[in-house]
Amino acid sequence: MLTIHCPNCGVTAEETEFHAHGEAHLKRFGPGSSEDEFEGYLFMRKNPKGVHFERWRHQYGCGKWFHVARCTTTLEIFGSYSAQTIEPPQEILDQIADRRPDAPDPRT
Repeated sequence: MLTIHCPNCGVTAEETEFHAHGEAHLKRFGPGSSEDEFEGYLFMRKNPKGVHFERWRHQYGCGKWFHVARCTTTLEIFGSYSAQTIEPPQEILDQIADRRPDAPDPRT
């Protein structure tokens, strides 16, 4: 079972208190975009083997959204940060590079 930290309220709890909502840092397309761009935004998601940035919600706590950097193969969590952050914080990227020196950049 995952143990996740909510950066909004500071609670660390088991994953059953939270709810995963898919890939983080998506570029949103709306009115004025092409059909292909909008279709890609709605339906196309990465499903990597390795480090992945995900959106989570503190379902049974503060109810706020945040992002988690997690390895999909080992379930190791590298950190969590506010959903209002445009890119992953440098300290989380450094942790990923330290623990997985041979892994590709997870932002690509």
